[in-house]
Amino acid sequence: MLLVGGAGFAAMPADALAQHAMPMGGMTMPDAEPEQSPAGTAKPHTMPDRPATHAAESGETVDHATMDHRAMGHAVQAPAATPDPMTGMDHSQMDHGAMPGMAAEHAAMAHAAMGHAMIADPAYRAASDAASARMPAGSAMAGMAMGTSAGFYGQGSGTSRLPTAEGPMRGYMTQAGEWMLMAHGYAWGVATDQGGPRGRSEAFVQSMAMVMADRDLGERFHIQLRAMNSLEPLMGARGYTNLFATGELANGRPLVDRQHPHDLFMELAAKLDYRLGNGATVFVYGGPVGEPALGPSAFMHRGSARYQPMSPITHHWFDSTHITYGVVTAGYATPAFQLEASAFKGREPDERRWGIETPRLDSWSIRGTWTPSPYWAVQASHGRLKEPEAQHPGEDEKRSTASVQYARAGLSTTFAYSLKDRVPGEKLSAFLAEATYELTPRHAVFGRVENVANDELFPDHDDPLHDVKFRVTKAEAGYAYRLPIVGPLGLALGGTVAVYDKPAALKAAYGATPVSWTLFGKFAVGL
Repeated sequence: MLLVGGAGFAAMPADALAQHAMPMGGMTMPDAEPEQSPAGTAKPHTMPDRPATHAAESGETVDHATMDHRAMGHAVQAPAATPDPMTGMDHSQMDHGAMPGMAAEHAAMAHAAMGHAMIADPAYRAASDAASARMPAGSAMAGMAMGTSAGFYGQGSGTSRLPTAEGPMRGYMTQAGEWMLMAHGYAWGVATDQGGPRGRSEAFVQSMAMVMADRDLGERFHIQLRAMNSLEPLMGARGYTNLFATGELANGRPLVDRQHPHDLFMELAAKLDYRLGNGATVFVYGGPVGEPALGPSAFMHRGSARYQPMSPITHHWFDSTHITYGVVTAGYATPAFQLEASAFKGREPDERRWGIETPRLDSWSIRGTWTPSPYWAVQASHGRLKEPEAQHPGEDEKRSTASVQYARAGLSTTFAYSLKDRVPGEKLSAFLAEATYELTPRHAVFGRVENVANDELFPDHDDPLHDVKFRVTKAEAGYAYRLPIVGPLGLALGGTVAVYDKPAALKAAYGATPVSWTLFGKFAVGL
């Protein structure tokens, strides 16, 4: 079902999608008025059924104690009769520590036994709301927490985390029975002129579409299904021009100064969580196409890269595994920490981009992520990849990465480091810093600085610079003007300018001071 939905939605190429979380941290719902009981009798305090989507339209605070969990697909026992119920009581906002005897009782509540995860406290919801205020109208549903995150962190690509303060995932959401469905996508028209002798002028369209489906399975289990597709294979095997980018093959030759297109199938995976209680879960994620626990969230899913029209030239240092044919990940998660390990196929996708390659589990990785507050997501990861690059046969790779992501009130940033250690071969490091600042719902500025050691710029074995390592820096800055269309549909129009720093030995090939510019129009479901 998801495969058909994902492929169909890809007709309007797209980006990342969202999921639902039952409960949805920060979702708002008006309190129910208790029914009046006959004198001398007490009636249970209940709420009428309401559709989950009503929450996004209200500005009031969730009354966690009186929420009708039946509306969320959970079985719930009728509460014991309570005399004189307190109208409008907001259980989620109460200071239990200030009430004698209440703190211990509240701490002992088994939220998992209630069939849902814990809900993030008001500080997390406020951080998400501050980001929502800078979004174009209709691009996201305020207060939506993803999967079992309960609003304590945002969900990135694969099983990675993002800061809550990046705001809710942007897209279109609806409910179908007990399933919550969300879709996000884009078609990104780009015209670029890459400077210097190796640069060229091109126009191309990037695209991605993703659908997610979430639901609880009983009181403890939660499942999420994902499908992500792209029509970028229509670009042709050589992808698009991108000065100093390298990685993968086209027509049997290494791609240099070009970015390869994404495959038709970018993700076909599922994630199953088991709630242990007090916000802790164990989970397993996997599928024929997915992303292992290695590196930060892939660039197209980071808020800091939301309007960047070009792939990073450090893509193959940080997130080249975001499309992997064969992945299994298992992990333990709490609101503040996640530890996970993956088995996956180390070889990068081949140049035949319309099909699904044979899955294999020949590589491994481990990642720890710390989300201490709504504003931070810190990860460190390490893995060993079995012959990842076709142009380096017989060479495995040990990859280590670390990243810090910070977000607050429309600002999203990522700072990252990666070391590729070929076995046998060179050690190649990369640094990345990128940021997006949504000034208002209409205006956004963004930038990216990368520094990378690369030995693939001269693939010809007869070239005297073949296999020589060069350290290159790229700095790019841009602006985007956002135009809401209707509902979650929107259009961003903008452009960028990029400059480079390189060793003198590259002057003959790349020119003295190459400068590149790019113009774009991004049509998106969830801008």
